[in-house]
Amino acid sequence: MILGSLLLATVWCIPGPLGLVLGCFAWSEGEDWAWIALVAGLACSVPIPFMAAGYARRQFPRITRRDRQKHTDIPYGDATFVLWAPRSPQAHPRARLARADVLEASLVRYSPDGEATFTTYGGTYTPDEFTPLVRLTLRVHGSEETEGAETAHGADDADGADSAWQTGCSAGFEVTDEWRVPSLCLSAVTAGRLAVLVDPPGTSDPTDPSAPGRITPLWPRSTLLAGTRTSRIVDLEGRTTDVTRYPGRLLRHMRISLDAGGVDMAGDLIDLRGLDAATAARYTAVAERARARPESPAPVTEPGEESRWIVDGLPGERAAFGSVSRRWSRRGGVLVRARFLQMSPTHTFQDHGPVLDTVLRIHPADGTPAFVAARRLTVPLDYLAVLHRTRDVVLHVSPNGTSYVVDWARTNLLAGTALAEVITPDGRELPLAGRPDAIWALMNLLASHGLSNPTPVLDLRKRRMSAVAGPVMDVLQDGTTDALAAPYSSQG
Repeated sequence: MILGSLLLATVWCIPGPLGLVLGCFAWSEGEDWAWIALVAGLACSVPIPFMAAGYARRQFPRITRRDRQKHTDIPYGDATFVLWAPRSPQAHPRARLARADVLEASLVRYSPDGEATFTTYGGTYTPDEFTPLVRLTLRVHGSEETEGAETAHGADDADGADSAWQTGCSAGFEVTDEWRVPSLCLSAVTAGRLAVLVDPPGTSDPTDPSAPGRITPLWPRSTLLAGTRTSRIVDLEGRTTDVTRYPGRLLRHMRISLDAGGVDMAGDLIDLRGLDAATAARYTAVAERARARPESPAPVTEPGEESRWIVDGLPGERAAFGSVSRRWSRRGGVLVRARFLQMSPTHTFQDHGPVLDTVLRIHPADGTPAFVAARRLTVPLDYLAVLHRTRDVVLHVSPNGTSYVVDWARTNLLAGTALAEVITPDGRELPLAGRPDAIWALMNLLASHGLSNPTPVLDLRKRRMSAVAGPVMDVLQDGTTDALAAPYSSQG
């Protein structure tokens, strides 16, 4: 890889080597201007090794000691996930904020040209070429339904009254349309909860005053409503409350933020002590009513996920228990888990996903304290579509423990983009849906024995698996599960 990068950098800086050759020839001929060609050629050639190293590092994003963060301005909590998503399009000034449930979703088009390894757009984070077009059927909640839900779960009735036309929109309605979904916000579709703005009736069709207005999904706020982004509130007395996956309360917070022209967040934290008195009072009123009438948290994924599952049509590395070299295994190479703490968009894309500025918390295998690292990575679209379920990632660690590489095949299997399954020696099929800890244990077991299994199905009937058949069955009988619902996959 480094040789290819060196050749590519040499081609980019070809005037440099040509200048050196020309200068050497002129020097041998005794020409007085030879030193000019030599100096110019040297100046153009010096960047070549640095460009080659940088390009190789970009192509093969290895996390090393130089990527560790010693200080950060964001107060990352144990479960914090900060997502900086592109802004949504502008809606009508009198648009109504509402919740919309995704009833059905299907991928219409995602077809980048694929002519370049990396493609950069200077003026946009969401070029059409790299932004999936998705057909969605939404059930938009009516104002009466939304207000009623918020009142039941602690909203402040006197806060943020709707305009007159909103009062008449008491009933919800369904709408089907196609929208460009930013890659960082795909998980909101899979989760099934969106925040949308509904234009006043008749604005989209002047001939029919009663026609529902245009629907504008608020994609960054949708990831908040879906639970992909975490959200915490620090009240005026310094107490912190986690409001992630409380849609009624989050909708009320969004309304306050819209009325105030935006509320700054430090990571996933809104500190009321830094807001003006009127805005802080509105947040406090919502919190008081929430304590009086608690709201039940929403599920990680709304029912009917199978009708919204677009993951199989999105690009990414195929989920698998993973491949391993015996040399790496014998020299002490291990797998470790990490967790994304932050993702931010860049203007660069690859066919299988956007290039993101990421922050991860890595847990070393030797038991030493976890550390935070920042690295620019290409994150596949299929993983981004299940980001509301998990932010865990599997890292392939070098034998000397100094570098880490994301193993996307194992990461996708752990995230549930495909259904993991074990076939027992007697031929029984045991699905591992909803058992990430068991999947993780099996990955480590196979890696420690130097066994590759480049599919999501582990077949213990194969002769090469005989050495691990007993330990695998012991792991499966342990019954480890997690709190997440079983992922759906049409490949299962």
